[in-house]
Amino acid sequence: MPKTKEAVRITNMPISKKLIRTLPSARNLKASRIFKFLTENKARYEIVHHRTVYTAYDKAATLKLKPNIIGKTLVLKMDKLISMVLIPGNKNLDKNKFKRIANDWQKKKEEKPVKKVDFMSERIMKNKFKGVKIGAIPPFGNLWGFPTFIDKGLLKNPKVIVNGGDYNFSIKITGAVLKKLIPDLVIGNFSKPR
Repeated sequence: MPKTKEAVRITNMPISKKLIRTLPSARNLKASRIFKFLTENKARYEIVHHRTVYTAYDKAATLKLKPNIIGKTLVLKMDKLISMVLIPGNKNLDKNKFKRIANDWQKKKEEKPVKKVDFMSERIMKNKFKGVKIGAIPPFGNLWGFPTFIDKGLLKNPKVIVNGGDYNFSIKITGAVLKKLIPDLVIGNFSKPR
């Protein structure tokens, strides 16, 4: 298989006719907003196809990878501001730590401190994130005009697997490329063990 930035790879799983029907075609991938964004920014990435999964833990099990390299995208409301948070798949969000980091970020921007942090409802997410499936939202908040926060623990890995917008494929990308794609990325330590 040729090594290009859009190389498609089936990883660690038997291929069946049923599975092949569920995989998006390369043409559909190129047309999506996310992959246009990656291509326009000359990002180096790899598409990783897998069985249909709904959680980061299941994705790690399906791909036979450690969950700490799987990025789990969370969509949060900080008072009225929507933000995206990327943490390792083997961790949970520590809302208190996140609130402190969000307040430091707000302070640098000379804005009011955050009083309440909560998860965004699926109903609102469906309206805000057109073209991607809920539970498979990619961590590129700047695509939708939202700030993006990433946990330091995830950036310690040479490559991470993040959501690609669908339950059947993900994006393998380096931390350096993530930083390049999201120039205002806020990095902090706000996860806790499961």
